Amino acid sequence: MRRALPPILAATLVVALLGAFWMREARWRGPLYCFDVRGQVWAGQAGPIPAGATPECPSSSSYVQEVRERVSRVESFRVQGWQPEALLPSLRRNGWRLIARDPINAGTLSVFLDGPTGRVQYLAQREGGTTLVTISGRP
Repeated sequence: MRRALPPILAATLVVALLGAFWMREARWRGPLYCFDVRGQVWAGQAGPIPAGATPECPSSSSYVQEVRERVSRVESFRVQGWQPEALLPSLRRNGWRLIARDPINAGTLSVFLDGPTGRVQYLAQREGGTTLVTISGRP
């Protein structure tokens, strides 16, 4: 004959499972959901976030879903002024190799790099008095 769990043990187990689920899901609601390793560029494959660069994640629900499902990966950084190459030195120091560079217009630079974890696109866009640098690729 099977014995039922004591009510207090069953309740503790349910609370623990709900807590674990909430903790796992909380990442996707946070402002930096897209970073695998906080304080690092591309999960540490490109070094620490340079001084003066503020990490951001896109607010688009489609990006959240793609990152959550590990279909794509995207990390964004905002720097003051027009600094289209703000993160390129860090990437290159950490083994990323430039394979294509396209200054699309006066306020947009697109660069493709090959590195330790595959190919990424580096996109710098002027937004008012700041530059938004977005690195995207496969996880």
